[in-house]
Amino acid sequence: MANITNSSIDNQQLLSIIERIENLKEDAKNIANDIKEVMSEAKSAGYDPKYIRQMLKLRQMDPDQISEQDEITQMYRNALGL
Repeated sequence: MANITNSSIDNQQLLSIIERIENLKEDAKNIANDIKEVMSEAKSAGYDPKYIRQMLKLRQMDPDQISEQDEITQMYRNALGL
C-alpha cells in the first residue's frame, strides 16, 4: 500500500481508480440483470429457479464434496424417517 499524505495524492490516478470501480460496478449490475433474465426464461420454460441455483452451486463443488454432502443428507433423512 502506498504511503499517501494529503499533499501527495495523485488526482488523476485516484480519479482513474474511482472511475474503473464505478465501471466494474455497472458491469456487475448489468450481469446481474442478465442472470435474472435467463432465470426468468428458465422459469417460463418450466424449470424451477431454486433447483437451477442448486445445480450451479453443485457444479462449483468438488465431486468428493458432493458425495459427502449426499451421504450426510441421506444419514439425516434416515434419522428423521424421511
